[in-house]
Amino acid sequence: MELRQVRYFVVVAEELHFGRAAGRLHIGQPTVSQQSRRLEREFGSRLFDRTTRTVTLTPAGRVLLPYARALLDAERAASEAMTGLRRERDATLRLGTSAGLGSRLEKTLSALAEHAPTLLVELVVLPLGARLRHVRDGELDAAFVRGAHSLPGLEVLPLWEEELVAALPARHPLAADPEVAAADLAGLPLRIATHEENPPLVSAVTAACRAAGFEPTPGPAFTNDQDTLAAIAAGRPAWTVYYAAQAAIQPAPGVAFRPFAAPAPTVLTSLAVRPHPPSPELAALLESCHGLDADNHP
Repeated sequence: MELRQVRYFVVVAEELHFGRAAGRLHIGQPTVSQQSRRLEREFGSRLFDRTTRTVTLTPAGRVLLPYARALLDAERAASEAMTGLRRERDATLRLGTSAGLGSRLEKTLSALAEHAPTLLVELVVLPLGARLRHVRDGELDAAFVRGAHSLPGLEVLPLWEEELVAALPARHPLAADPEVAAADLAGLPLRIATHEENPPLVSAVTAACRAAGFEPTPGPAFTNDQDTLAAIAAGRPAWTVYYAAQAAIQPAPGVAFRPFAAPAPTVLTSLAVRPHPPSPELAALLESCHGLDADNHP
């Protein structure tokens, strides 16, 4: 007995007409008749009484019908279960990211692996403008952004406030303390990106300096992690800032990372998504992010 024969039998039993059954099945009527007769020979019983005008179920056909439907229901359920398993196995979350997430990103991905162990994550590093454009176009499922409270055409979901830490020469007297007050940095040049390059970071640091009663003294431009930190370690005294999660994994011989005394400057990290109900993959990411934030803020 083949499942297609069972399917043909059920459709004929519902239509009580071989022609209409063939139409529903999108096959020729001779095929339906032929397979029905093969099923009858296998069971050794007629399943239909046929005349030139009517088709009716025999007693054997009436007995078989509920079992045949149960077989087809089981086939459908098995197919749906395997399809769901395949979708879960093949699901991929395309996530836009940027430098500076550091240990936060590692912990988020670790939590996500626990929530959705079969989910594949594709990390895409792009400048902010390209990241947001890819989310709007559907090429990315979501993207981490900093300092944004609203974005045209996107929903901004706040995740956490990231504290900033000061990076100082390890030999500097301020590095001997467990934390540094912003006011104590007034005499040191600040090496930082331009406002155009990183508005939320520069705004947060400038606001912290002004709250401490001074304007930061501009130092040489921040070029890249390696060169800038090497210059701070070995050159004239200067300072810069790092996101705390990035500083936690940043190799920097000769540099001391110190938290700011309260109130420490912070930058909001959010997730930019399209304004639609979240996919299962995105929902798993959000759960992981919020769970991570709850662990860090008891």
